[in-house]
Amino acid sequence: MIWPAVDAIKQQISLLDYLQTQNWKPARRISRGRLMGLCPLHLDHKPSFLVDPLQNLFYCYGCSRGGDLIRFVELYHDVSFGEAMALLRRSARCGSLLSDVARFYQVQLDRHPEAVAYLQQRGIQQPQVIEEFAIGYAPGGCLRHWMISLGYSLNELQQAGLVNAAGLDSFTHRVVFPLETNLYGRTVGNAAAHRFLPGDKGGLPRWQRVKHCSEVILVEGLFDLAVLWQAGFHNATCAMGSHLNARQLRQLCDGALRTVYLAFDADANGSGQLAAHRLSRRLLQQGVTALRVQLPDGHDPNSFFVGGGDGQQFQQLLERALP
Repeated sequence: MIWPAVDAIKQQISLLDYLQTQNWKPARRISRGRLMGLCPLHLDHKPSFLVDPLQNLFYCYGCSRGGDLIRFVELYHDVSFGEAMALLRRSARCGSLLSDVARFYQVQLDRHPEAVAYLQQRGIQQPQVIEEFAIGYAPGGCLRHWMISLGYSLNELQQAGLVNAAGLDSFTHRVVFPLETNLYGRTVGNAAAHRFLPGDKGGLPRWQRVKHCSEVILVEGLFDLAVLWQAGFHNATCAMGSHLNARQLRQLCDGALRTVYLAFDADANGSGQLAAHRLSRRLLQQGVTALRVQLPDGHDPNSFFVGGGDGQQFQQLLERALP
C-alpha cells in the first residue's frame, strides 16, 4: 500500500525542486539535460553531484551515493524511509501548516501570564525579541479544533506530529520557537524540557542573516540565541544542542572566510566545553577559524545575561576566546 503514496510524493515534488529548496545550485549543464554541482551530502570541493531531472535521480561520483528523491532525503537529513516520507509530505504542505500553527501559538502567548512570566524569567523582556523570533505558547487542548476549522485534517496534524493518535496536542504548556521546517517547544511545567516535531531539526537558525558576517557566534540553545540578539549580537546562531548535524556543519564550512566563536555551556560535568573542543577541531580541519568562549562555571549565555551580565562583559569573553 505504500508505493502509491511514494509515487504521489514524487509527482508532487521533483528531485530538482527539492534540491533547490535546500539551496543547491548546478555548476554546469551536461548532455541530455543533466546537471552537475557540488554534492550536498558531503564537503565537496569540485562538482561531483549528478542530477537527472527527467528521471528524478541523482548520483555522486565523490561519495558514491545515489538514488531517487526519497533516498536523497534519507541521506541528507539522516532519517529513516518513513521519516523521509513524513518530511516530504510536510514539505508539500508544511509551509502553510507550520506557519498557521506558529501564528496560532503566537496569539496564545499574551493570553497566558505563565508563559510571559517564563520568558521574563529567561531574560527575554523586549517585545521586539518575541516578534523577531516569532515566539509563541502552546497551552494544549485547543490546537486540533482551530486547525481543523482552517481546513486541515486530523490525519495531516497527526502525520506532522502536532497531535498524537488520540488527537491530543503534542505541545502542551510549552514556549514555542518556529524553525525552518520544525517547531521547538520548551516546557514551562514538569514535562521533558525539550521537544521537536518528528524529523530533522534543520539547519542553523537565522543562517541567511549571519552567513555573511566575518564573525559568527554559535550557541547551543534558542534561549541563548534570543538573549544574545537582545543584547545586540545579531551575528549569532545556534546548533539546538551541542552536536551539529551534517547540514549545519556544511553551512559553517561553506568556504567563506569567517571566525566562529563557540559559546557553549560551561556545564559542571564539562560536556559543553568538551563538545566545543571537538567541534573546533572539526572546523579547523575544514579551514574555519574556531575559538572557544570561556563562560563562567555553571553558566550558558542565557544564564550569563539573566545573572546580570551585559553586552560589554560578553564582548570581553569573546576577545579572550581560546583556539
